[in-house]
Amino acid sequence: MPLPLVYHEDYSPPFPAGHRFPMEKFRLLRDHLIASGLTTDAQLQRPALCPADILALAHCPDYIARYMAGELAHEEQRRLGLPWSEALAQRTVRAVGGSLLTAELALQHGLACHLAGGTHHAHYDFPSGFCIFNDLAVIARYLLEAGRVQRVLIFDCDVHQGDGTARLLENVPDAITVSLHCAQNFPARKAESDWDIPLPRGMGDADYLRVVDDTLNYLLPLYQPDLVLYDAGVDVHQDDALGHLQLTDAGIAARDEAVLQHCLGRDIPVLGVIGGGYAKDRAVLARRHGILHHSAHKVWNALGLG
Repeated sequence: MPLPLVYHEDYSPPFPAGHRFPMEKFRLLRDHLIASGLTTDAQLQRPALCPADILALAHCPDYIARYMAGELAHEEQRRLGLPWSEALAQRTVRAVGGSLLTAELALQHGLACHLAGGTHHAHYDFPSGFCIFNDLAVIARYLLEAGRVQRVLIFDCDVHQGDGTARLLENVPDAITVSLHCAQNFPARKAESDWDIPLPRGMGDADYLRVVDDTLNYLLPLYQPDLVLYDAGVDVHQDDALGHLQLTDAGIAARDEAVLQHCLGRDIPVLGVIGGGYAKDRAVLARRHGILHHSAHKVWNALGLG
């Protein structure tokens, strides 16, 4: 069977032209993966909306209700950085449902990738940094409480620290939060992950890949998780508008392949989400995000998982 990929047409709702957040990148990523022959539209799996009770495993019910009704205070709206609309609210809940479906597929098949996800700045009762609900924390809480896994490890390679994830899971001992991020970057006030690995500005491919290898060689045998949630942010790229690291396309591909090989080589299933990426050329950005899916496809075939 082909590599399981999850997508929905809700992911790129109408959005203000020229907005800093590249909302159309999800649709363009889908188009790129189809055009490159990696998948077909019929093969993409469509998720349901995430149920409110599952969202409430990680988020305040009052906050969920206020966001869905478009009733965030002005300061909350400013901190989020996205204009509210009914379409965006539905997109947000659909995308968490997409990460949940991707988790189920990863547990079933060993590897699955979402064409969205990685909203790691969302907190218990407020949004932040373009993130409304934290899919990584929701998945971790849901799978642990449902008894589907005994331990989950979140390996967050977005260039920004996963502060929301760290705070939402700080009292969940079987959800291990790991954040590789540029030290001098958003958020200004960092949270405390189980493992924070701050990286210096300007770090390039070779040094970065060494950190990835060393980290996984140490942490995977230490925790032996039942599932890894991999945030494959491409804002580590040398041309990213919000990054400060110097990875190339080849470096990102090597990172993604290394993460998948480390995990799958130990029989640990992996869920991949795309995380952050910011560029004015949206088509280039979509191809950059597609590195995850092409890398996953390569590893999937090499290991004979299909």
